[in-house]
Amino acid sequence: MSYPCDMRLPHALQQATEIVDLIGYTPLIRLRRVTRHLPDTVEIYGKAEWFNPGGSVKDRPAWNIVRTAIDRGELRPGKRLLDATSGNTGIAFAMIGAALGFGVTLCMPANVSLERKRILKAFGAEVILTDPLEGSDGAIRMARKLYAENPDLYYYADQYNNPANWQAHYETTGVEIWKQTEGRITHFVAGLGTTGTFVGVGRRLREYKPDIKLISLQPDSPFHGIEGLKHLETAIVPGIYDPALADANLEISTEDAYRMAKRLAREEGLLVGISAAAAVVGSLRVAEQIVHEAEQRGVEPRAVIVTILCDGADRYLSEHFWDDETL
Repeated sequence: MSYPCDMRLPHALQQATEIVDLIGYTPLIRLRRVTRHLPDTVEIYGKAEWFNPGGSVKDRPAWNIVRTAIDRGELRPGKRLLDATSGNTGIAFAMIGAALGFGVTLCMPANVSLERKRILKAFGAEVILTDPLEGSDGAIRMARKLYAENPDLYYYADQYNNPANWQAHYETTGVEIWKQTEGRITHFVAGLGTTGTFVGVGRRLREYKPDIKLISLQPDSPFHGIEGLKHLETAIVPGIYDPALADANLEISTEDAYRMAKRLAREEGLLVGISAAAAVVGSLRVAEQIVHEAEQRGVEPRAVIVTILCDGADRYLSEHFWDDETL
């Protein structure tokens, strides 16, 4: 990968290359204790995306979007990267922008976690907070407004509609999962936010294994606390979303996600974010349904279920649910 010679000083460019080389190749962790009620022949794995240098799965699409834009001459000296984000993609953009030397302006709901806001400030990004009641849709509308008012200032990354988003997962995440499971994967479970992870990984895995089951997840209400996920029935649907891809779609409650985040910390030693916990809730439901159906048929249940653990809990520790003993 090469960059325009005037994008940044050679030393900084070398440093940025080292940073982005750390993106991907994240571990696959088998969940043992929250799955102890399941037979050993039904396996659940989580891809630990907090191992990425920016701390989340969003490093993958952010880097692919940036390098594609640079290659095309769309992100060049004098332009700022602009996008709407619920936090993690913004952090990835801010990290890459700081390393490569371009400015980053991000629109995000005011109710995202305090930790995310502080990380963005630490990276030097400009943050414009939007109405929390409008969720990520409000941030999208604000980003579109800013770009329409000053298109010469901004490169609008538009992660919800940019094919470089899902292509990042098609080229990396899906390939890694296939190799790490040695092709044994039978079910892939992932949440819907920008939908890039589900679409990209799903398309790649279906090419490898046409009969694989692809299950998407979303919050069960438009008013929810699962940062990063969308309730698509009431939200602006991303242009990259492929509604024909999923074999099933599960709805997850915020409370179930909170409970699972605490369980994973205390039973598995895994401090994960809320959307990651929601993904585990969904994966367990899939596994339990597999076991139930096998019992009905009188056969041994077998499955290898993989989900995405999008980020770590360090970005959510100020959330009050950690102190709520009723959960």
